[in-house]
Amino acid sequence: MNNSPYTLKPASVQSVMLRVLLALLPGIGAYVWFFGAAILVQIALASLTALAAEAAMLALRGKPLRPFLGDGSALVTAWLIALTFPSIAPWWLTVLGTLLAIVVAKHLYGGLGQNPFNPAMVAFALMIVAYPLLMSQWPRVDSTDFAVQWEAIFGNRQLLDAMTMATPLDALRTVLRDPEQRAMIGGILGGKATFGNVGGRGWEWIAAGYFLGGLYLLQQRIITWHLPVAFLAVLCAVSGAFALFDPDRFAGPGFQLFTGGAMLAAFFIITDPVSGATTPKGKLIFAAGAALLTWIIRSFGAYPDGIAFAVLLMNIAAPLIDMYTQPPVFGHKGKQEDSR
Repeated sequence: MNNSPYTLKPASVQSVMLRVLLALLPGIGAYVWFFGAAILVQIALASLTALAAEAAMLALRGKPLRPFLGDGSALVTAWLIALTFPSIAPWWLTVLGTLLAIVVAKHLYGGLGQNPFNPAMVAFALMIVAYPLLMSQWPRVDSTDFAVQWEAIFGNRQLLDAMTMATPLDALRTVLRDPEQRAMIGGILGGKATFGNVGGRGWEWIAAGYFLGGLYLLQQRIITWHLPVAFLAVLCAVSGAFALFDPDRFAGPGFQLFTGGAMLAAFFIITDPVSGATTPKGKLIFAAGAALLTWIIRSFGAYPDGIAFAVLLMNIAAPLIDMYTQPPVFGHKGKQEDSR
């Protein structure tokens, strides 16, 4: 027999958040390799803003600074904001989005553990509605000169316009909605700089990095299998079925999984334990709903990637999902027996 004690000490918030940050590093490394070091600037901007906003709100609420600033939750939000915003977005856009996430989406609801919505997704949704043009300016794969990227981030609008391109999801949707260009889709997927072998050029490797980090979180038991498996399985099944039905109009599972923020969402966004469902069955429903809404918005909506809106809509439904998926009390067969 193993030696006692047999009850494990719960992981602290700080240790969990630090391991989440560590799990993001493979995806960030791939991001830097394909799109340059601008993403590191955005991460630094978001991190500094998040810590400053967190300190200010804690002071206003009369809370101690050290334990809350050191728990890592603000940094996780900041990193997710930076990774979902364009890496060459103007500096003030990242700062504004981070302030809204920390001040409005987190602290105005009571702080860590009280927010009903994912703060990073609130920031993304607000910014893409308010500044759709700036939130759609993503860097080209060949635009990796750090000096040029730095200048674009800190004020040169003409330079920013010159070094951007449409995302693979946006480019693909534009082509598929134009009857005259549908015949070109095979050549585009195989040849244009926007597209890689499976998804967007460069983005498929970033997605693989997030997948690797997600496996680490599963191995560390930071997250359970329910959310990522259900999200990826439903997104794969729905996109695969429609691609078989009409391949000239709908992209297949490989493209949907390895382009945009699908992998980041599956392992790092919908797994937020505060704003998502918490019961095992509820997690499956929550993730399946987020995946279905993501595919619908990607395929028919006005935005190229609907993950943020899908997650926020499922955040609204999370309390109801948990209410109706509570497991029976130990010793009872079901809810009917509990109510007697």
